[in-house]
Amino acid sequence: MGLHTTLSILVFFFMFLTLSSSDNHQRNNKHYKPCKHLLFFFHSIRYNGNNAANATSTIVAAPQWGNLTKLADQNHFGDVVVFDNPITLDNNLHSLPIGRAQGLYLYDNKKILTAWFAFSFILNTTDYHGNFHVIGVDSGTMKIRDLSIVGGTGDFFMHRGIASITTDAVEDEVYFRLRVDIKFYECW
Repeated sequence: MGLHTTLSILVFFFMFLTLSSSDNHQRNNKHYKPCKHLLFFFHSIRYNGNNAANATSTIVAAPQWGNLTKLADQNHFGDVVVFDNPITLDNNLHSLPIGRAQGLYLYDNKKILTAWFAFSFILNTTDYHGNFHVIGVDSGTMKIRDLSIVGGTGDFFMHRGIASITTDAVEDEVYFRLRVDIKFYECW
């Protein structure tokens, strides 16, 4: 191999390194913009033994020291809650629902209030028809909690993004309302 060939290979190699490191630098500092954005409110009325007619969530499993109508002590550790909650465009529980949030959460930490969520937002409006799926940890110690959007169907086919959740209201352990800021970063 001649000097000219070796020099050409080295120049090509250094150009490749420079371009690839520049490309990585740009990719890592890129500010992503959502391809779709939604904002709504998630309302949950937990069954407490005497509100069966309007309850939208219920404890379906509890630790030995707990029961199915009251959340367990020790940060509700071991409780599993299933829900079918209304979603509205404003924070009024009596507003017309645009869909439902259906799934479950379980309290998984004795030391701090933390729940692991797995659920679907099901929307059926003139603007959107379909569902998307959310999964992740909701730590009670943080003001804003980000959960992953891992896919969907209908108008949300294969969408991925982030659901940023903040607590908007709490009434004892029977009712809570979440403000949900949805940002899709992959839209098909």
